[in-house]
Amino acid sequence: MRFIEKDNLIIPSTTKEDSLPISQIPTIPNPPINPAFTYNPDLQQQLTGKQLLLEDLPFPLADIQAHYQHGYLTYRKGIENNGKHPLCARCGNKDPQWFAAFPCARCKETCLYCRNCLMMGRISECTPLIGWNGQAPDIQIPAQIMAWQGTLSDGQKVASQHVVEAIEQSQEHLIWAVCGAGKTEVLFAGIESALAAKKRICIATPRTDVVLELTPRLKAAFPEIPIASLYGGSEDRHLYAPLTIATTHQLLRFFHAFDAIILDEVDAFPYTVEESLQYAAVQARKPTSAMIYLTATPNSKWQRECRTGKRAYTTIPARFHRKPLPVPEFIWCGNWQKQLEKGKLPPNVVKWIKTRIQAEKQTLVFFPHIPLMEKALAILRKIHPAIEAVHAEDPDRKSKVQKMRNKEVLMLLTTTILERGVTFPNIDVAVVGAEDSIFTESALVQIAGRAGRSKDHPTGVVTFFHYGKTEDMLKAKRQIVTMNREGLNKGLLDQ
Repeated sequence: MRFIEKDNLIIPSTTKEDSLPISQIPTIPNPPINPAFTYNPDLQQQLTGKQLLLEDLPFPLADIQAHYQHGYLTYRKGIENNGKHPLCARCGNKDPQWFAAFPCARCKETCLYCRNCLMMGRISECTPLIGWNGQAPDIQIPAQIMAWQGTLSDGQKVASQHVVEAIEQSQEHLIWAVCGAGKTEVLFAGIESALAAKKRICIATPRTDVVLELTPRLKAAFPEIPIASLYGGSEDRHLYAPLTIATTHQLLRFFHAFDAIILDEVDAFPYTVEESLQYAAVQARKPTSAMIYLTATPNSKWQRECRTGKRAYTTIPARFHRKPLPVPEFIWCGNWQKQLEKGKLPPNVVKWIKTRIQAEKQTLVFFPHIPLMEKALAILRKIHPAIEAVHAEDPDRKSKVQKMRNKEVLMLLTTTILERGVTFPNIDVAVVGAEDSIFTESALVQIAGRAGRSKDHPTGVVTFFHYGKTEDMLKAKRQIVTMNREGLNKGLLDQ
């Protein structure tokens, strides 16, 4: 898109004469707000706290330009050119290999675009990012904000108070809570406090299935509060709400939107490996805002920062049912891959599995790679037909997990896709090939955390079958033992 600079404004142009792509305009003027102008409340709803492309907005360009000229909209460069190094203003990409050029019909030049965030709509050198500069929509907050009537454990209460304080004081805080500690309930008082103060709050998580799981729980806890649930293909895409639940990818559409962001599963893929998602989380915050991090498995750097006092944090070292976390047992099983090639599984693995089948105990068995898991499935189905296998690309993934929940499946073989985000009330867990590099400390702690989650079944067996112990295996076990010890010392566990 091309613009003409005139009378301290930029005006869209369809010709190359005396006009420039927005990235080549040195400074984009922002006109003052004209209070006499009647703005479009639908545009206000869709743009407040956002950074959107023209094609994201179902409004004529003339309307958008009129709002800009009266001070209600801002234009920002989609791609900044700092010398010879382009920077995508939406996702923060500055890696040259993630930019490409194309003959652009809009600016009639060869135009550079960002490939890194292409799934959110193409952003190029001539693309303006459009934001709202007027007041935010007014949302009436009811007298009774929260309907949740549950009670918190002693460990949850401490963490809940720290979340409230961090949100009220616009601070950063890490909640390091063991798997099954009840992190969601810990957030409720902080969310209530934020909403009462007319703050806008977002819970962001790397995975869509967590958004889908959290949405009905939050709607039940805050039934009178408008809640936007955002993920790829979501119908709430244009909904302005005081409480938003979103995948971290959806944060790329926001700019200085939230007074508090709660970042769930901060250790999970893809957030940990995609710098653009970390950039998006920072951009989505208001300059003065709170950031609450939630995780059961902070990385080594964060653990070190916690121990040395460089990071404010609270641990919840025990589950709400006051029973210790199951501690994994290490069992050597030899060269299990070589045995699989011969159509066999190690005898001690087979014995472990047969014991569960005879006891009709539901079981999750983790494998590092799909082909190895599928070979194991063929062997194990000869022992019992009610065994299934699931992985990320499995089209029947959801139905198989549901069958496991319905107890129609006795044993489910899986890759790390089920290391987190699923709860089965009464299961034992095994890892075959725990020495594989895919089983990081974080993954192994999460896998062990699948067992013993229910108050009716607070124990479970966790076994790591291996062909040699790794540092990650030792660290995972050490973290679990340390949390159990801390829970005991704080009086959060029954003897």
